[in-house]
Amino acid sequence: MTAFDRLKLLCDEQGISVNMLEEKIGLGKNTLYSWKKKVPTGTNLEKVADYFDVSIDYLLGRTDKKRYYDLTEKDERDIERDLERILNSAESDFGLASFDGRVLDEMDQEDRELYITSLKNALKLHKRLAKKKFTPKKYR
Repeated sequence: MTAFDRLKLLCDEQGISVNMLEEKIGLGKNTLYSWKKKVPTGTNLEKVADYFDVSIDYLLGRTDKKRYYDLTEKDERDIERDLERILNSAESDFGLASFDGRVLDEMDQEDRELYITSLKNALKLHKRLAKKKFTPKKYR
């Protein structure tokens, strides 16, 4: 997949045309269409990456990870492990309480699923925010 193909995909996701993108970021007409035949370089590449909040490596096809703070498979496994650890401690005699004061094993199935989903989303958000905050600039 070329840089232009990725650019076109991102434009389609945003519901804008390539020409409209060129206008929005202050590029000349058909500047981005030249990416079909050559590898983009310089400030134009940076402007497009900044506009879509994606990495330059993603635009160039070096990675499928759009943003440096997106979760990896390892991050997902870590979150699952942490979630399991939290749930195991909730079911132990410490009795971690839910939102309304009920112990986890006293909840009906729907409340339990909502509780687990909320915990998982909180762990994912925390991991993403930590990556944004603590990833050194040279790795972004």
